[in-house]
Amino acid sequence: MLNNNLKYAREELEMTQTELGYVFGVQKATVSNWENGYDIIPLTKLVKFCNLYHFSIDFILNLNRKNNFKKIPKLDKKEIGRKLKALRKDLKMTQQQIADECNISRATYCHYEIGMNLIITLTLYTICKNHNISIDEFLSK
Repeated sequence: MLNNNLKYAREELEMTQTELGYVFGVQKATVSNWENGYDIIPLTKLVKFCNLYHFSIDFILNLNRKNNFKKIPKLDKKEIGRKLKALRKDLKMTQQQIADECNISRATYCHYEIGMNLIITLTLYTICKNHNISIDEFLSK
């Protein structure tokens, strides 16, 4: 689903999938699925990994070839929702248009914008990739 640099980063840290799984409280198979693109690492775990081991989210998700690490503050779904709404308005798009480009329902996107749910990694990735926006910059503003 999503080509990423998680395996490269883990190997740079000389960690096994089992060791990384321990850090996240997941099984080795889950880490393997993230690394091979069969599943997508949840945003909270991705931020934890990047902050802990000084990797850029953009680098891990292949949005940037350079590791320009920037510490991401604790994820606040209400604040992220406000940022999503501001970004959508800057892009002059409707909730439906953003939802359509992310292949999700408008209701799901609306829940992200109002801070009811934390946006999932794939949706944030899609928005940022489609509009040439850094996830690191978006989350750290």
